[in-house]
Amino acid sequence: MPATAADTREIIDELKKRHVRFLLLQFTDLLGVNKAVEVPSSQFERALAGEVTFDGSALEGFARVEEADALLVPDLATFRVFPWDSGTAEGGDGEADGAVARLICDIGYPDGRSFEGCPRTTLKRQIERATKLGFTMRVGCEVEFFIFEQSERGEPTTRTLDAGSYFDLVPVDRGEQARRAIVAALEHMKLGVEASHHEVAPGQHEIDLSVAEPLTMADQWASLRFIARTIAVRHGLVATFMPKPIYGRNGSGMHTHQSLVAKGKNAFFHAQGPIQLSEVGRWYIGGLLRHARGYCAVTNPLVNSYKRLVSGFEAPVNVSWSTQNVSPLIRVPAQRGEATRCENRMPDPCANPYLAIAVQLAAGLDGTFPGTCTKRSIIWRRMRWSVRRWASTSTSGIWTRSARNGRSTSDRLGSGS
Repeated sequence: MPATAADTREIIDELKKRHVRFLLLQFTDLLGVNKAVEVPSSQFERALAGEVTFDGSALEGFARVEEADALLVPDLATFRVFPWDSGTAEGGDGEADGAVARLICDIGYPDGRSFEGCPRTTLKRQIERATKLGFTMRVGCEVEFFIFEQSERGEPTTRTLDAGSYFDLVPVDRGEQARRAIVAALEHMKLGVEASHHEVAPGQHEIDLSVAEPLTMADQWASLRFIARTIAVRHGLVATFMPKPIYGRNGSGMHTHQSLVAKGKNAFFHAQGPIQLSEVGRWYIGGLLRHARGYCAVTNPLVNSYKRLVSGFEAPVNVSWSTQNVSPLIRVPAQRGEATRCENRMPDPCANPYLAIAVQLAAGLDGTFPGTCTKRSIIWRRMRWSVRRWASTSTSGIWTRSARNGRSTSDRLGSGS
């Protein structure tokens, strides 16, 4: 929805009321790294009007040198004030430090056109595609990350502050304090948090973001990474979203829970369907499985990403699906009704939030809707056969092998042969 003059006036009033001294115009590059142009209070109205430019050619993949000028077009709905001050020294007039606020921006051309390479705009295109088909995506993310100590020189180390494991209630240390401060900051900024807890490896933590629409979730994912790193530094620590920072220990994933809503109801749920999954839900999973080898370049963008995807650490190594087992690529959690969903366990937290959600939505839609998947009937037949086999013979809740020839069901789904 386009911003109105009333929206702009409301934010200007809030900036004055909260004594905001600096405004960050935030965006991400193609790799998902948070970037920002910071403007002082004298430039707030110009920034809200989308008149701030930056050199797009300075960011790899954004623009060529001869197309350098790029506009920052703020989404006024993303206005938030950070729960810390600007960190500047007192001004000449003796005033104390002011607050810092942010707006998340789309990238545009100077003539007003949207920039095709903007990750946020790319996600919007997939959202529009789903909307035209009558669906709205709902997505929730489990964000895993490590908190390490700093060296005496303030440099990152891989020393952890605890020896805890999954869900351990350890004595409160600086790592626990930092995680709680991160959650408090997210809530202060009205970014939805469902829960947080200690993860499997020492020094590893998880924060679960509440289910939201995909653009909102991507904004929150990007914000969480910045907030976590900032607060960790303020505690004399280092927060890293590197997928596998320590050899021989569990890595950090970004388990993405997703479903589609149609006419106000969960389109994945069907009370009489196999394992109470609808046709839409089964085909959506089929699309995620079929395209996994392609979109992993986006959801798992680093060499280090593939050091996480190895056996023995609850990370997926096969293109397969399950209802209970946590090792396959796709898991269907036990909840049904409006909570029916699938969980993609492959993505990791260093991915570009906007592109990672966009490619998963695109893959699911490709497997789900008529005319978008050339092997649609084959995917359906094999998934239906797999469900029947699971219902009659499986005890573990995972089905990845054919009893007849030993071939991976997931491989057959992916090959379309």
